[in-house]
Amino acid sequence: MLLELKNLFLEDGGKKDLHYEMDLSQIVFSGVRPFITPVSVTAQAENRAGAIHLKADVAFDFRCPCDRCAAETQRAYRFSFQHVLVNALNDEENDTFLLVENESIELDDLLREDILLELPTKFLCKPDCKGLCPQCGKNLNEGKCGCSARQMDPRLEILKKLID
Repeated sequence: MLLELKNLFLEDGGKKDLHYEMDLSQIVFSGVRPFITPVSVTAQAENRAGAIHLKADVAFDFRCPCDRCAAETQRAYRFSFQHVLVNALNDEENDTFLLVENESIELDDLLREDILLELPTKFLCKPDCKGLCPQCGKNLNEGKCGCSARQMDPRLEILKKLID
């Protein structure tokens, strides 16, 4: 969504409210397309002393496999983002402000980047997920497997003979 800011930059105290849905279903994340619902966006842009203060709240459902046991995991996420938009910068290396060229900004691109940076890097079905058995592949959250708990590295078997 292209957010036109020309009139907002001219009107001190001016506000613009936005409510829309953003489709991220084509994004591939960790090898899957995890966005199962459109991202609901509620945003407000407000001119304060010549700078546009943008506040955006997003909500969406996200589904991907657990990184330990590969079980399908679904979560609802809600994030809030804030940016200060300006149409001119004195210091080009200032990370506090976003420079808006042509007095408009592609809001979808900005929020997509914010969302992807905010998502966790490891997805677990539950915090204490036990994962898969390295020998047989059984999901250890469903119960123990019949594999030997102590499997010795064959390179170390010669040292075991010294102990015995």
